[in-house]
Amino acid sequence: MAQSQPIGEKIDWSSLWKKEDWWALYLGLLIFFLALPAAWGGDLLGWTNRLASDWLDWSKSVRPLTTTYAWLHPVASMILTYLFVLVLLTLAAKAMGWNLKKFIAGFSFIYWVTFFLYWIGHYAYISATPEKYGRLGISWSLSLTGEAGFLFALLVGLIIANFFRGFAAKLREAARPELFIKTAIVLLGANIGAKAVGVPPEVLANFLFRGICAIIEAYLIYWSLVYFISRRYFGLNRQLSAVLASGISICGVSAAMATAAAVRADPKYPVMVSSLVVIFAVIELLILPFLGAFTVGQVHPLVVGAWMGLAVKTDGAATASSAMTEALILGTRPEWEPYLEGWILNAGVVTKVFIDIFIGVWAFILAVLWATAIERRPGEKVRKIEIWFRFPKFVIGYFLTFLVLLFLGLWLMDVYKAQGMSEKDAFKEANKQVKAAQSQTDAFFRKWFFALTFFSIGIISDFKTLKQAGYGKLVKVYFIALFGFIIWIGLFISYLFFHDVHWFFILKGTS
Repeated sequence: MAQSQPIGEKIDWSSLWKKEDWWALYLGLLIFFLALPAAWGGDLLGWTNRLASDWLDWSKSVRPLTTTYAWLHPVASMILTYLFVLVLLTLAAKAMGWNLKKFIAGFSFIYWVTFFLYWIGHYAYISATPEKYGRLGISWSLSLTGEAGFLFALLVGLIIANFFRGFAAKLREAARPELFIKTAIVLLGANIGAKAVGVPPEVLANFLFRGICAIIEAYLIYWSLVYFISRRYFGLNRQLSAVLASGISICGVSAAMATAAAVRADPKYPVMVSSLVVIFAVIELLILPFLGAFTVGQVHPLVVGAWMGLAVKTDGAATASSAMTEALILGTRPEWEPYLEGWILNAGVVTKVFIDIFIGVWAFILAVLWATAIERRPGEKVRKIEIWFRFPKFVIGYFLTFLVLLFLGLWLMDVYKAQGMSEKDAFKEANKQVKAAQSQTDAFFRKWFFALTFFSIGIISDFKTLKQAGYGKLVKVYFIALFGFIIWIGLFISYLFFHDVHWFFILKGTS
């Protein structure tokens, strides 16, 4: 979550090692650069465990990532992977001043329960889609794909949070969905960068341009309407209205926190809004992917992916919703998989990433407005560096991993073509090397941080908070705004900018 430096105060550089945003960047980049040597035959992470897709024999369901470590027993691979992740996150927890005893104990529980649920989600009778029945020798399945593990993790987390509240409270030191999802998004950049190798530049430019336009329109429409309704019809004060407008219309918890700092709101305001953001995000996560995938998604799949990014708040829930939507759509339309695998998810991530990028700009605008017009104080000036403190640092990692693999692939293609290879053969060789690096971040780590996000979202989502005093008006505004116009305006904007994109990809032959 992007954190703010108070206006006019001395810069606190300790944010470099005390904030989740920075640690998501550090962790994601560390894993990425450990994986990168695989492009040249290195194998620094091949010992990490990998879950088999659509497994039937549990003894063959987990194995080391690469054949280099085929000698390593799967249980040993599982334990080593757990210890590796635990050490990395414990270092981050210590730097950020978390309670290490509670974190290690809570994270260990979260890790292994999530692992079990994610493992179950890959069982063939749960995950396999119809086109795989013959190969697997089965006649039926729930066809939920391996993403079913995400849903199981969310549901079990919700059960713990709402029926075992005392135990859930002990886990919250380790339930850090924002850290997990932002680390996953840094790694997702590598996934998209690898997929982008060989894709015509005009396709990428077209795709990103649409995402930027959609976000700008969403900001201008969403925020203004929520702020107006809060002030005019519910009588909320300026600060609370601003925090609520940012939380509900932009990027959930991150935006609420950044806005609260920008407008110097009462500390309890972002906490109140953030609790509603998480609760309603869970509701959206359970409804919108199914609604979108089996309606608009059957004709315009990328529209629904972008819709998840615009409509679902919090990075974790939005990205998770996009992932679930992609799994549901490709599960029913397997013929689209060669063209659209990863791109439905990316439509949601791209819109969400641009939202996160714009948080800093928007918070800065609000800071300037509050400092110069609404609550101007004698001798106080707004510093330009304020944008940097609002800027979500993990986005740097997303674009860095994306660009490194993209340009690595393009460079390798040029090298091979200079050696006399045809365009097609050069692409195959370059793509093979890039995918070798990307697979070491994607096969376990990216997907694993997604799974941890789902479970953590569930654990911190105590629906009882809706009944607490002072939430009445906030709940009403949130419900009316979200289901009254934000979701539907988001769908319209997504359709406006993405309705023709997937046909564009297919016609360009991006497989």
